[in-house]
Amino acid sequence: MFKYSFGLLLGALVLLSSCRDFVEPNIPYSTFDTAAYLRTIDRTSTDFNFFDLGNSNFALTLEAVDAEDGATVETVEIRVRHRRLIPGVGLEYIPAISSEDVLVRTLQASDFAPNSESRFLRTSFSIPASEAIQALGLTPEDIEGGDAFEFRLVLNDRFGRSFTDSNADANVKGSPFYASPFFYNVAVVCPSDLGGTYEFSATNMDSIYGSCDGTITGTTTWTPVANAAGVYEVSDGTFGFWDCYGDSWGSGSARISDACGNISMSGSDKYGATYSLTLLSSSAESFTFVWLNSDNETGEVTIFAQDGKPLPIFN
Repeated sequence: MFKYSFGLLLGALVLLSSCRDFVEPNIPYSTFDTAAYLRTIDRTSTDFNFFDLGNSNFALTLEAVDAEDGATVETVEIRVRHRRLIPGVGLEYIPAISSEDVLVRTLQASDFAPNSESRFLRTSFSIPASEAIQALGLTPEDIEGGDAFEFRLVLNDRFGRSFTDSNADANVKGSPFYASPFFYNVAVVCPSDLGGTYEFSATNMDSIYGSCDGTITGTTTWTPVANAAGVYEVSDGTFGFWDCYGDSWGSGSARISDACGNISMSGSDKYGATYSLTLLSSSAESFTFVWLNSDNETGEVTIFAQDGKPLPIFN
């Protein structure tokens, strides 16, 4: 058994040593030209709050990966462009898409430092929305909800080479391992938090099917709609009007939408009538609107703030 095993081992060694001579050409591993990339470790903040641009930031933690554990990095340029979708026209860019984006800030090699989690050098930065807006020659009044800021990173190394989204491999930009897109979309978002149950009062209710004199008071529940930011399912699109003359809301589906301070109503009831609203007034304590459906049923409703939580000011 010992002789047999020794013979197999000796044969394997001879085979492996002989196979090495058949590798052509010999690959010069020591002379490979290596690049560099910026692994995204943490996206601390990647959107701007339209209602609080003064306290909004674009912030990342990056790791410089290269043959010298990040030491070849000389500078990292942080560049920006503003983007807006204009309905019926298309995308508008500042500066124009045919021009170079604008430099906001430059990170130096000294901004990268060792860390306790890996052997590569890391850096963190935060770009205030105001800094990006000013770099583009804009003002906060020029910004609208739904806009976006396109941030692009350009890594320059000490060999005179530059790496960015235009010359990085798709795997480097998209793979979770490399996590180095060099390009980040920062949306101007309008946070909405209207989910909950509110007290309301309703007046001026009328329709061809019946009317309701005086004032109705009660509660209405607004449930956030999944995968539809700022959209809420309303528990009763008539706000108690149908109950007043002997009908009920039932299986209707009416929705309230909060889009950057613009409030609207959509959806339909169990009879297929569609809904809309007209805002009359708005404050942190209450807001009042008139709802109307395609059957010409209508009512005036005031929604009250609950539990000391102020309401947004609607347009």
